[in-house]
Amino acid sequence: MREKIPSEIIQLALSDASYEGCGVSITPTLINFFFGNNGTGKSTVARTIKAGAGVTWKEGKTATDYVVHVYNQEYINANFQNYYQLPGVFTVNAVNIAIQRQVDEKTAARKAAVEAGEKAHVELGKKLDARRQALDLFQRECWDKTADIRQAFDRTQERRKTKKTFAEAVLEIKTPAEHDLDALHRLYAAAYSDDARKYDEFATIADVSVLDALAGNGILAQKIVSSADTPFAQFIKAMNATTWVQQGHAQYHQSGDGKCPYCQQRLPDTFEDDIRACFDTQYQDAIDSLNRFFADYRNAANALVVPLQNIPEELLPGTDTTGYKDKLAAIKGVISANLQKITEKMAEPASVVELEAVAPILQELSDIIAGFNKLIRENNAVISQKPKKQAECKTAVWEHIAYVLSDVVSRYRASDAALEVEATAANDIIGEQAYLVSKLDAEIAELNKDYVNTRATIDSVNLLLRDSGFQGFSIREKEHTPHVYEVVRPNGSIAENLSEGERNFIAFLYFYHQVKGSESADGIQRDRIVVIDDPVSSMDSSALFIVSALVREMVEVCENNAIGGDPVAKSNHIKQIFILTHNAYFHREITYNRVRNYQYVNFYLISKVENRSTIKCCTKPNPDILTEDMNYNPVQNSYAALWEEYKVLNAPIPLMNVIRRILEYYFLQLCGYDGVTLRSRILTDNKDKFIKVDETGKEDYTLYQMAHAMLSYISANSVGLNDGINFVDDCVDVEQTKETFRMIFTLMEQKQHYDMMMGNQ
Repeated sequence: MREKIPSEIIQLALSDASYEGCGVSITPTLINFFFGNNGTGKSTVARTIKAGAGVTWKEGKTATDYVVHVYNQEYINANFQNYYQLPGVFTVNAVNIAIQRQVDEKTAARKAAVEAGEKAHVELGKKLDARRQALDLFQRECWDKTADIRQAFDRTQERRKTKKTFAEAVLEIKTPAEHDLDALHRLYAAAYSDDARKYDEFATIADVSVLDALAGNGILAQKIVSSADTPFAQFIKAMNATTWVQQGHAQYHQSGDGKCPYCQQRLPDTFEDDIRACFDTQYQDAIDSLNRFFADYRNAANALVVPLQNIPEELLPGTDTTGYKDKLAAIKGVISANLQKITEKMAEPASVVELEAVAPILQELSDIIAGFNKLIRENNAVISQKPKKQAECKTAVWEHIAYVLSDVVSRYRASDAALEVEATAANDIIGEQAYLVSKLDAEIAELNKDYVNTRATIDSVNLLLRDSGFQGFSIREKEHTPHVYEVVRPNGSIAENLSEGERNFIAFLYFYHQVKGSESADGIQRDRIVVIDDPVSSMDSSALFIVSALVREMVEVCENNAIGGDPVAKSNHIKQIFILTHNAYFHREITYNRVRNYQYVNFYLISKVENRSTIKCCTKPNPDILTEDMNYNPVQNSYAALWEEYKVLNAPIPLMNVIRRILEYYFLQLCGYDGVTLRSRILTDNKDKFIKVDETGKEDYTLYQMAHAMLSYISANSVGLNDGINFVDDCVDVEQTKETFRMIFTLMEQKQHYDMMMGNQ
């Protein structure tokens, strides 16, 4: 597929005047033709290029590498403030061979410096691209490898939620450090949660040995027996009923009403004294101590367990009390078992019991409580100092992120540092070469001052006017006034009142020689960018003819950059040209036969609707090569339009109709044939050219029949040929039809015209 050849300006974005907010952008090539009515936005295009706003130059180039020549109304006003004065046009004129030799040497040195700078600029671009790619990779790695952390600690990432800003923050961390993620999660939840609050602590155990070391527990290991020696005491001991009697007496002595609770007989009046006599004082003291110990143990157990059963109503999120409750239940079970053992001891004072230790399991519960309370205190401390804790959390999270990415950061820093050194070296070369170019420019300008000649330019303008047959005026240097010129009428008088067309014509001649020569006294030959905006306004036909010819010449100079050629014989100093006009005749004159130069010629149509301008690049699919596009000229006459229609038609009947109209217009109206002569030349004199013979000798009259059909309606009022052939239009083969059409032009010796209208190279 053919591609447009890029030139010096590779992109032009328009945003001023009627283009504001329209987003209009074009990709120009070497030669660019714009057509649009007055007021559609052509002048804005010219001013944009002149100002350099919205202009994208090709790689390694800037506006300082070119001289941008813009011909428009502003140019005319700036250079012709007085009609009788024309600013001097400076051109290099080698009148001093020695000076010219020095200029050539310095020019060559300048070119080498420019090329070295361009090479370094390309190298710099590569290094900068490599740095951008390395940075992009680094940003993606940082982003991808920390997805879980970023999600978990989202609120610590404020203003860092893009790959670019996140990676920048990572590079700012000076002290990467690994942190406990569970602790970070708790800190984050307390510091950043909108629902975070303070929580009550669990009741603590002051002394885990409070029950095991309870005073009086030694009584449990004593065998409590009586030493009394009364007959009744001896009887009770013999019956081994000491404990039974004591328990029964303790339970029923107040409710027996003087009777035995078992046999209901009246007890002797001395029964209470007898009972007391059965138990000695030491025995009774031991029983009392046992009873007190039971009460003390039970009270101490209640004092211990009751607070532990009061679990806080609202728990710190994440607190699992299953283990706590299990331990508490186990403690209550041990205490209950111990109380039962004491009760049994009280029933059998002579027995010896040993309580199960409560301290170990109390210690386990105490450890659980300490863990809960530690987290609760940490949470409550964060709530009390939320801004401070948020800062601590944010710092810790970023330190951990940097720690996770430490290898990635190290690789990136090493790569970027190496590329930065290389980019700096290339940039240093650019600066050195730019300084050298500037120095050589100054030296060349100083040399050129000695032989700049304006007279040669005036002679060239007058010669051009004379050779073109223009007789409206000539130009001469004003006597005793260097660089000021007078416009002289044919009768020798000074033209004091030039028409607008004459004024514009002189301005364009000056512009033409300025482009052809140099723009200032320094004489430095730089490449040109030429912009021509409506140059034929108010001009008469003779001036328009000359301007058209000069514009075509500039277009051909620019074309040499695309088609090559001898650089001495063919100048190529105009690197890119833009021509804008509303004059259809002028447009056709300068674009003649340029549609076919697809690769280095663009056609544009400028339109404006509701004060908004648009620019359309005039290309369309090539009907002959479906994979390629082709130019088309937005300004066409009716005859050229017929050819454009012919190129794209594939339907038989419309195709035959267009062919007949082309043949009649060209051969009858332009070439002067009549219908009879044309048909005779084609169908009689060249009949055998249309007849094909196959291997068996059979003749095929298909092409001849098509030619007959094409010519059958031309100049219908003239006498035609009638050979009995009938032809049905809608049965024709399109490809054979087009081949027959081409043969007609070839046989009539008009193939050059056919190729031109078809755009064949």
